[in-house]
Amino acid sequence: MTLRAALVLVLSVLFAASAFVWRFSGYEEGQLPVILADPPMQPAGWAFAIWGPIYVWLVASAAWGVWRRRDDPAWDATRAPLIVSLGAGVPWLAVASAPGQWAPLAATGLILVMLWGAVRATLAAPRTERLQLRGALGLYAGWLTAASAVSVGLLGAGYGLLLPPAGWALVVAGLATAVAVGVLLRRGVGTYAAAVAWALVAVGARNDWSGPGLAALACALVVMAVWGWARTRPQPS
Repeated sequence: MTLRAALVLVLSVLFAASAFVWRFSGYEEGQLPVILADPPMQPAGWAFAIWGPIYVWLVASAAWGVWRRRDDPAWDATRAPLIVSLGAGVPWLAVASAPGQWAPLAATGLILVMLWGAVRATLAAPRTERLQLRGALGLYAGWLTAASAVSVGLLGAGYGLLLPPAGWALVVAGLATAVAVGVLLRRGVGTYAAAVAWALVAVGARNDWSGPGLAALACALVVMAVWGWARTRPQPS
């Protein structure tokens, strides 16, 4: 258990540090066959500020886990999937910002692995450790839920598959909402719902609240409504 706790801390620090080494603000010309000058499925730029609290909270949680919970079985249940998620997250920025059309494909694969591990860890987190563990995991997993859907939408639009970019923006909102509702019905984590809703509202703002923007806003309201209902139900610890 102690080794896994230490590994979570090391990976959390590396994950946060990667943001100071690589910069990524969207795929550039040459990374996708179809140029997306202003992709409507991507959140407004201010939404990415959520990564600051995510990084800080993950590192603080991991440090607390090493200091006070390194041999706690309840915490240890979250560590294996979190190690998988963070292990995929450490190189994500480097991969996404690399030149070549392989980068978006590889980055999408990595972020889906990150999502899987983050959601599994969130669902395994004990209810009694909301500030120390559950809140951090929920915020991380919630943002990844939306970010994974956006990554899929960017690939679909960037390869000119089936739908125009506005259509893929609707798909992104629907995918993020469907995954979020599924997670919240199993475990009503407030930070998870807030992160998904934050991302969907940012998609709405990116689209000036028309078309995909209104749909994203509606999806954000659905996510928050489901969370409000789920938190009133008895949930397993």
